[in-house]
Amino acid sequence: MKQNMAQKLITSHLCRPADLIIGQELLLKVDQTLTHDINAVMTYLAFESLDLPRVRTKLSVSYIDHNLLQIDNKTPDDHIYLQSVAKKFGVYLSKAGNGICHTIHYTRLGKPGEFLLGGDSHTPSCGALGMLAIGVGGMDITTAMAGFPFRLEMPAIVKVNLEGNLNPGVSAKDVILEMLRRLTVKGGIGKIFEFTGDGVKTLSVPERVTIANMSAELGATTAIFPADETVREFLKAQKRETDYKEILPDSGCKYDEEITIDLRALVPLVACPHLPDNVKTVREAEKKPVQQVFIGSCTNGSYSDFKKAALVLREEKVDENVSLVFGITSRQIYLKLLEDGYISELLNAGARFTEFACGPCCGIGIAPPSKGISVRTCNRNFKGRSGTSDAELYLVSPEVAAATAIKGTLATPDEVMGDLSVLAYVHEPNEYPVNDNLLIPFAKDGSEVEITRGPNIKPLPVNTPPSNNLTCKVSLKAGDNVSTDDITPASAEFSSMRSNIPALAEFAFNRYAPDFVSRAKAYGQSIIVGGVNYGQGSSREHAAITCMFLGVKMVIAKSFARIHKSNLINHGVIPTVFEDPSDYDFIDQEDELNIENLLQQIKNKKITINNLTKRRNFAVNLDISDYYVDILLHGGLLLFIKAQLREGE
Repeated sequence: MKQNMAQKLITSHLCRPADLIIGQELLLKVDQTLTHDINAVMTYLAFESLDLPRVRTKLSVSYIDHNLLQIDNKTPDDHIYLQSVAKKFGVYLSKAGNGICHTIHYTRLGKPGEFLLGGDSHTPSCGALGMLAIGVGGMDITTAMAGFPFRLEMPAIVKVNLEGNLNPGVSAKDVILEMLRRLTVKGGIGKIFEFTGDGVKTLSVPERVTIANMSAELGATTAIFPADETVREFLKAQKRETDYKEILPDSGCKYDEEITIDLRALVPLVACPHLPDNVKTVREAEKKPVQQVFIGSCTNGSYSDFKKAALVLREEKVDENVSLVFGITSRQIYLKLLEDGYISELLNAGARFTEFACGPCCGIGIAPPSKGISVRTCNRNFKGRSGTSDAELYLVSPEVAAATAIKGTLATPDEVMGDLSVLAYVHEPNEYPVNDNLLIPFAKDGSEVEITRGPNIKPLPVNTPPSNNLTCKVSLKAGDNVSTDDITPASAEFSSMRSNIPALAEFAFNRYAPDFVSRAKAYGQSIIVGGVNYGQGSSREHAAITCMFLGVKMVIAKSFARIHKSNLINHGVIPTVFEDPSDYDFIDQEDELNIENLLQQIKNKKITINNLTKRRNFAVNLDISDYYVDILLHGGLLLFIKAQLREGE
């Protein structure tokens, strides 16, 4: 049977034969995993508790790349723990200073045809190589490293037909912003986007990364580009052509949906506050004074991205009211830019530089001023994402960001450059400087490695199995599109607490609902009610763990973001959806809810809830497989895995 790329990748990783029917639960063998520092401590604490001597994947990598702002002992303690636990259990460690996880992984470690499971929502970046790359929560990574298959509900496969080529001054960022404009942040839920057409051939691997990376903002399972001649040339430039394997769709294969984007028709776009799908053309967006411009992040952090920004800035200077900051994504890219003279050009224009880390993208350093406007090449612009709760974030391409830094308001590159054609000739290097000495190998005999554990690293909280009867109050009634940034805020301060759940839990919803923690503590046990797309955004499982730690037993929503729903299940919190969405309107915060015979109702996947305050019954559904029902009945994934290992499965 003729297959598209997604079907080929999924079929080649099936643990047992299965029909690729939408919604069918599939068991997939995981080849590679990645974690990063602000989420990984929980992952490795869980793995430690399994008493396994080594990970059971082909390749697992622990990246120290998110929080390098060491404001006290907590963050360096976490980094030392991660290095020691990686050495013991057979995990490579990418040290601080090597670069951002997604950049390092697609440049140095990703392989066409393999399945990567990453503890970060932007793991689909590696789909640019023709990989199956899916972002998940940390407990799912623990499971994969323990050798268990990943369970995937077969997504719909959407063919994205790219036609023509981008005009100078228009970027791959504008392709994904156009998709967000059309489809919204909910438009990719339960879908894989597969990119085809003549336009794909005009895009470099890093341009494909930009698009695949922000498929996460669509809510997609992942995105996939062909492993074609462009990928082969890229791997050759990385001195690893032997990793190449051709992955192409069969001629005449079928898709579940199809959309077409004419690259020639695109113009510079901008995502305005406070969602990535609030997209306008740069020319029609309001020209407010800008205080900060940030160019970098895993979304737009390639050599070509920085070179194009440098060309826009050439012989210009940054507006006196703008702080222009570059976040170079890896040592490799920095060395090449330095060699080619672009670092000095950026410095002469008035730019500043951060470490080779995620940093500003997730609110760790380079926060905007109060009520400030920050124009960024990042992937998310949720309220508070930058670390400043009342700032406004705009998402653009590097070319637009550079022009904006010069003009002081949103601007397109043609407003500052007489001839845009120079941008059309920018391409990736034919050869990259390769130095992997910050990629630390693990010990041959891990039994002799002692794990170093600082005082801030507290034990991983573990839930208990649900009781048969539950009576508790609604501790929070939330609206639509609540993000994991809303639940567990971003910033250097909060990120340094992520190995200490009791401390971090004190700040749950602190920007969204400042009184939530005190209310949840007073109730002891509670239920959260949410709207559409609850838990969108980052994969950080702390958004589930802290709520579980505070006694949240169930979340009732109109719909869930995929990763957060999995994280809730993994930590024993029951994620249910309204059978009738209008019932959302008849529940208020502090209402008392009662559920009888809960265990059997979980098994039935339909739960009747009595709102004692309103004297009204309503029904919610558990849209999960029997496997996840079993996890919930055990009280979470860790307890379930331990039971499986005891039984020798």
